Amino acid sequence: MNGNSPGKAAVESDVELIEMDDVEDRAVPPMKSSEIPVAANNTRQPRVEDEDESDDDLDNNEGERALLSSTRQRTVHYFPPAHSGSRLQRVRDTWPRVRGIVIESAPTLLLTTISLLFSGKLLDQVARWRAMREVDQLIMIIPAVLNLQGNLEMNLSARLSTAANIGELDDPAVRRQMILGNWTLLQLQAISVSFIAACISLALGQLLPRPTLPPTIGIPSTNSTMPALAMRSLIEHIDPRKPIPHIPLEAHHANTGLATILMVTTTAMTSAFLSGLILASFMCFLILACRRFNLDPDNIAPAVASCLGDLLTLCMIGLVSTLLIPLLHTPFPFILGIAVVVIAVFCLVYTLRNPHVRPLILDGWSSLFGAMIISSATGIVLDVFVSKYEGFAVLAVVISGLPGATGSIFVSRLSTSLHAAKFAITHPTPSASIRILETSPRLAMFTLLAITIPVEIVFLGILSGLGWLDMPLLFVVFSILFFCFAVFASLVIARWLTNWLWAKGRDPDVYALPVHSALMDLIGQLLLVLCFEIVSAMGAKIKTRSLS
Repeated sequence: MNGNSPGKAAVESDVELIEMDDVEDRAVPPMKSSEIPVAANNTRQPRVEDEDESDDDLDNNEGERALLSSTRQRTVHYFPPAHSGSRLQRVRDTWPRVRGIVIESAPTLLLTTISLLFSGKLLDQVARWRAMREVDQLIMIIPAVLNLQGNLEMNLSARLSTAANIGELDDPAVRRQMILGNWTLLQLQAISVSFIAACISLALGQLLPRPTLPPTIGIPSTNSTMPALAMRSLIEHIDPRKPIPHIPLEAHHANTGLATILMVTTTAMTSAFLSGLILASFMCFLILACRRFNLDPDNIAPAVASCLGDLLTLCMIGLVSTLLIPLLHTPFPFILGIAVVVIAVFCLVYTLRNPHVRPLILDGWSSLFGAMIISSATGIVLDVFVSKYEGFAVLAVVISGLPGATGSIFVSRLSTSLHAAKFAITHPTPSASIRILETSPRLAMFTLLAITIPVEIVFLGILSGLGWLDMPLLFVVFSILFFCFAVFASLVIARWLTNWLWAKGRDPDVYALPVHSALMDLIGQLLLVLCFEIVSAMGAKIKTRSLS
């Protein structure tokens, strides 16, 4: 997004913010300058058609291409609608939009589900590496860094998706500036928040008591130690979306000296930088490829950024820590940390000089750290019930992660439509006008809901087929029912949150996704707890563990 995003200059302008209700039900056709009524402040506002008229035009238009449909044109012109009045014709007009959402979103959500599962497996393996055994503070930074890095990548994808959909990336000069500006902004944010996350994790690690606990507390493991159990409890509170690793017997609580602090902070910052370097470049390429092949990046980019961000960042943390552990007591970690800080300063200078991203430097920080606070409440839920019900951690990953990914797609689509509506008002000439919302938010919501149900069924089938989880039929039925409710709640929250942030002058591309993701973690796991409790009360045999 450029500097005209809401929350900065656009809020102070005379352009009236557009509510989602208007975007949902009304088309905003381009008008001649003489047809645009002049408000009291001399700002021309487009005439809003009568709702019934607009609905009829919208239903019967055969040639429109709109921003919330999966197919769009680079320059959208207005053509008078062809009135057919046929219900069959309406179905024919609607089906390509639904088909586009399904074709573009379904593979992405399936990839997200598989990635969530393998992220947990990879985390379990990384936790056993030498660096994690010798400096156990390293494992404490993993959930926080993954959480913040994933949110930053989703924000990047949402911003660039909106810019692509409203045509800002069609100009080569503007495209180059926006991509480089967003890339440097992400690196600046990633290095900064990873350093803060590492410091918080180190501080909490010193404050965290390490009492002698019975071996049944936490996730049972034959090779768990008492400090490992305490650390896993902390990890659960920081980021409950990741399955908790079983730390080997050799793990010990190292003294937090200067060498350890430098090792942990340098690992966090370097991993965040490398992850951002690779994934941000890939996301920019993906969005440009979507634009080139006439696909909607809103249906693809946010979920891909979320799932690949976890895997890639986790790999980078493991790789960097493994390379640095032999050099723990040498100056090399300090030199590497200074080099990363210099890169962050360079990114800050370039971002300040880039007019497209300069207003975004101070935006979005409250939502990032607010999401961490919400995740702490979710960690309490996981901490209590992950040890009681067998398979809770595996199911929690999907019942939280998949609805969250679905909601991120919807947030990105809605934010694009709002920015496009504003763009249509501020650029009323036919060559720059945009016809809004061929696919209504309601239709997009139900389409996304329908997509996720087969993905959930496939996931449960994989768990059962591989023997990872033994589920009675009653539990399968109720888990799918509560999963559907979680997805529906995710879509409703996405719509309300996006509309509310826009009304408050905050850009949803910057503020919405971290808060939405954290809320869905909490809601999803509460629903999973309710599912276990109901099925157990109905007499189904659910394997449980004693909490005593």
